[in-house]
Amino acid sequence: MPDYVSAALASYDRSRLTLASIGSHSALEVAYGARAQGLRNLVITAKGRERTYTEYYKRKESPVARGCVDEVIELDSFPDILRDDVQKQLLDANAVFLANRSFEVYLHQKHSYDEIERGMRVPFFGNRFLLRAEERDEAGNQYALMQRAGIRYPKQFASPDGIDRLVMVKAPHARVSFERAFFLASSPQEYHATALRLIEEGMLTPAGLSDAVIEEYLLGPSINLNFFYSPILGELELMGTDTRRQTNLEGFRNVPPAVLDALKNVPMRLEEAGHIAATLTESTLEKAFDMGERFVKAAREANAPGVIGPFALQCVIVAGPPKDFVCYDVSLRIPGSPGTRYTPYSAYRWGRDVSVGERIAMELVMARDGDRLEEILT
Repeated sequence: MPDYVSAALASYDRSRLTLASIGSHSALEVAYGARAQGLRNLVITAKGRERTYTEYYKRKESPVARGCVDEVIELDSFPDILRDDVQKQLLDANAVFLANRSFEVYLHQKHSYDEIERGMRVPFFGNRFLLRAEERDEAGNQYALMQRAGIRYPKQFASPDGIDRLVMVKAPHARVSFERAFFLASSPQEYHATALRLIEEGMLTPAGLSDAVIEEYLLGPSINLNFFYSPILGELELMGTDTRRQTNLEGFRNVPPAVLDALKNVPMRLEEAGHIAATLTESTLEKAFDMGERFVKAAREANAPGVIGPFALQCVIVAGPPKDFVCYDVSLRIPGSPGTRYTPYSAYRWGRDVSVGERIAMELVMARDGDRLEEILT
């Protein structure tokens, strides 16, 4: 166990552990899950984004009990969480921090991952050192982990000159630093023409384009395999499956084919708008679990202790033959969808629907009661 985790736990009242997260992405899921397991919760918000947690879902007791958020820390901006006084507040609250994608995105705009890992003196539920693997420009990134695990991912092209099929180009967005710009191309000529137009429209920059990922565009339904690896039980669970709703991709899907030509110059936007539950055919479950098991093993070998708790393999199911999963993205923390509880997989395991937030709280309670917190915290 790292020294800062040992120091924090030595001062903690373990009967009053508090699950803490950034007020975005999945904070309500974490708050709900903590309360379901008798733990306290705390949400760290940024100015202009606080009312969801301070008003609409704040825990209130009178005239009836309602809401799920116990406590809120309001900051001017999310990166302020690394301030010494904020860290002290979290430590005084016996906080166990749960990273979500918003935590990574907003802090990484200002700080390096080294600074984030060192600056957060609060124990993390999960492996804080794996978060950076989601970034494609980091050594030991998700592609390296998938390759080690033998997980199929889309064919990548080192240069647009090699494009010989439909590809998706993923580049940093010129105006929104934490988003990517996407476009499709099926030849080098189409790539260069579309890239030039998007640069002229201000969506891309030449520098951003030079860092773009060019990968095969896969035809098939997308499915997020939301797993949970339990060090306490030594088992892999499938918490649930879902698919994304993204702007303006959803609009393109609903346009009649006869008018698609009118949209040929409209840039594709894949901003998250929400998620919907989606189930798998039962015959594919064993293959999904096999992928998850191999990923857990690869992550442990690459960056011990490896995966702790929730992670997701975001896949497309291609027709083949044989029909197969191709993983186009990996999430190494809590997923953004609270709706996974509305697929049947957690109930098959636990006898009732268990949300990912509650499953995290369950693991924390089991570790606390079994004096095994060092196995799930970093």
